[in-house]
Amino acid sequence: MRQAFPPEARADWAYFLDVDGTLIDFADRPDAIQVDAALLDLIAHLHRASGGAVALVTGRSLSDLERHLGSLRLPLAGQQGLERRDATGRLWIHAGPPAAKASIKAALAPTLAGHSGLLLEDKGLTLALHYRQAPHLAAYVHRVMKALARSKGLGLELQLGKCVVELKPAGIDKGTAVAEYLAEPPFAGRRPVFIGDDLNDEHGFAEVNKLDGVSIKVGKGSSCARFRLPDVTAVRHWLGIALRGLP
Repeated sequence: MRQAFPPEARADWAYFLDVDGTLIDFADRPDAIQVDAALLDLIAHLHRASGGAVALVTGRSLSDLERHLGSLRLPLAGQQGLERRDATGRLWIHAGPPAAKASIKAALAPTLAGHSGLLLEDKGLTLALHYRQAPHLAAYVHRVMKALARSKGLGLELQLGKCVVELKPAGIDKGTAVAEYLAEPPFAGRRPVFIGDDLNDEHGFAEVNKLDGVSIKVGKGSSCARFRLPDVTAVRHWLGIALRGLP
C-alpha cells in the first residue's frame, strides 16, 4: 500500500520519536552525531506545547543520549526500550543476564581484531556490532551475530538496523516502550504518533497502528507505517506544524 503524507500534527497528540536518521542525520560513528540548537529548541517547545507528551525512543543508551541533550529533560527510552525514564523521572530497567554479555564480548574479540572496520558498541544492556565503515562485511556480521544469539541462548534476540546488528534481551522493544508510556500520564488517552526510519522502529509503528495512531516512516524502504516523510528536514518541519499559533 502506498504511504501518504501524514495528517497535520497537533499539540494534543502523544509523540514518540526515534533519534538517529529521524531527528538527526546518521554519522560514521555513533559518538559523532551533531545535535543542533534548533532541534533542541523544537523538541523543548513541542514538549511544553503537548503538556509533556513527548518521548525520545532510541537504540542509544540513556546516558549517551542525555550527553547530547544538554539541559533538556523529557521522557526517554533507550536501548530499544530496555531502559526507560518516565515523565516523573523514574527509571525502569529490563536487564538481561550480565554473564551472557561478557561471554559474547569475549567471543567477538577475534572478529574485531581481524576486521578494523567493525565497531562493537557496549550500550550497557545490549551489544551492537556496527559495520557502517565496512559495508562489504554485512553478511558476515549477520552470520556471526546470529550464531552467537543461538549458541548463548539465555533469552537473547537479534535486532537489525542500518549497518548494525544488536544482541539484546528478547521481548522488549520500542513497541513495548510506547505501550508502557501510553499507560501513564501525560501520554494516556492521547492519539499516539511514532516516527522512525529503521527496522527497529517497526515495533513502534505496529504498536501505534493497533491504536489507530499516526505511524510515520522516514526515508525509503518497506514498512508497516501508514505514512511517510522523506528525510530529517521534513520530520522537523512536520513537527513544527503542531506549534503554529502557540506561544
